[in-house]
Amino acid sequence: MNSSFFLGTFAAAIGFFTLFRKFRLQQNNKEIDSSTISSSSVPSSSSSHKWTHQVFPSFRGEDVRRGFLSHIHKEFQRKGITPFIDNEIKRGESIGLEIIHAIRESKIAIVLLSRNYASSSWCLDELVEIMKCKEEFSQIVIPIFYRVDPSDVKKLTGNFGNVFKNNCVGKTNEVIRKWRQALAKVGTTTGYDSRNWFVLLNIRA
Repeated sequence: MNSSFFLGTFAAAIGFFTLFRKFRLQQNNKEIDSSTISSSSVPSSSSSHKWTHQVFPSFRGEDVRRGFLSHIHKEFQRKGITPFIDNEIKRGESIGLEIIHAIRESKIAIVLLSRNYASSSWCLDELVEIMKCKEEFSQIVIPIFYRVDPSDVKKLTGNFGNVFKNNCVGKTNEVIRKWRQALAKVGTTTGYDSRNWFVLLNIRA
């Protein structure tokens, strides 16, 4: 394996789980704070929502499956985290009910935004559903900008924007509007930028 790729992947895994712990800590603090509220208060939608899965990962397989994603799955197993896995689901042009249910029943959604993420209608439909759940159920969304600039995701510029525009050919205006809206929202959501991975690795070395 190329040494620079290994270091980048290793740093990515460190960065991801640092961020994951941060979000888990924030969530625990919120739960503690909510427990101090009087019983007469109206419960939030997230407190009454059924979570079947701890994590739902949304990713473009050709970009991350062999390196970064495999490291993350191993860490998930080691730490007892149960993500939703869709290996046996046949992918088509649009996501099916099983994926929609999995997204809605996952407490945390991790969006691995890579170079070719926007080339997949399936991934973009997943993202639309994820951002909807963030608003409706206060689902935690953690975007990881894997070798892409967050501003390119938000503004649909650069190579990421070009890939998105190519995928929009032949799609309806309504579908494109939903995709654009979801990308703009995830582009401004607190997450992790791959450009910081080597910095983090050097700090922890």
